[in-house]
Amino acid sequence: MTSRSPQPRPAGRQPGPQDAAAGRAEGGTAQDGQARDGRPGDGRAALRVLRAQHADAAPGPRGAAAGRALAIGLINGLWRTRVLGAWRMPAHGPVILAGNHSHNVDGPLLMGTAPRPVHFLVKQQAFVGPLDPFLRSIGQIAVDRENADRTAITAALGVLERGGVLGIFPEGTRAGGDFAELRAGLAYFAVRSGAPVVPVAVLGSARHGRVVKALPPVRAKVDIVFGDPFTAGDGSGRRTRSALDAATRQIQERLTAHLAEARRATGR
Repeated sequence: MTSRSPQPRPAGRQPGPQDAAAGRAEGGTAQDGQARDGRPGDGRAALRVLRAQHADAAPGPRGAAAGRALAIGLINGLWRTRVLGAWRMPAHGPVILAGNHSHNVDGPLLMGTAPRPVHFLVKQQAFVGPLDPFLRSIGQIAVDRENADRTAITAALGVLERGGVLGIFPEGTRAGGDFAELRAGLAYFAVRSGAPVVPVAVLGSARHGRVVKALPPVRAKVDIVFGDPFTAGDGSGRRTRSALDAATRQIQERLTAHLAEARRATGR
């Protein structure tokens, strides 16, 4: 399972159609609490309506709980997982789980080891055939990486507004798994929602098995290391281009530092 953020832009890139879609998904207001015509009261009312719409569009928590149970059975049957620091994830309230990504199994590994059910942003291409209803039934969110996907943005914000856990691989695709280049989607969701970001390092999943090369070797040891939660942005809630670029750099520094510490702690 491969998770994607909805085509966010790297720090410094000119905004594109999907960056604009994030703003349109909020109803086009310039700032929270202020409508286009400048009447604060109307803006607050519109924001309340918008948040209710986000919550209604979000996948239900029961599906993600079922997905977590399935993932626990899968990973316990195939690999030897060592989980460190899971207690660091807040037990209640909205959380963004941000993991490094080097293999397709990273999503199921995090679903089965996180202490709470997780709704991941998953590339639309994974929703084919019987996988489509299955992934939706376990609370995962399809995202179109090529076009402005307001539906995915709204559903993801709804998960956070309901107090759930949103899972994102901020590298945007399977890569070196070292957070070398982040897209801005994680920063947008973190600043927009105010939810804390919990970094998590997946170590050992990139190895290929002899029998099934698409999976890590059976009974291979995989380490999952959770880090301390942190809040992204400067606290102002501003979602301007410069503010999101700064938040992306801040997030990258925190995720990279956590990954280095996780490698030291596990000897990987």
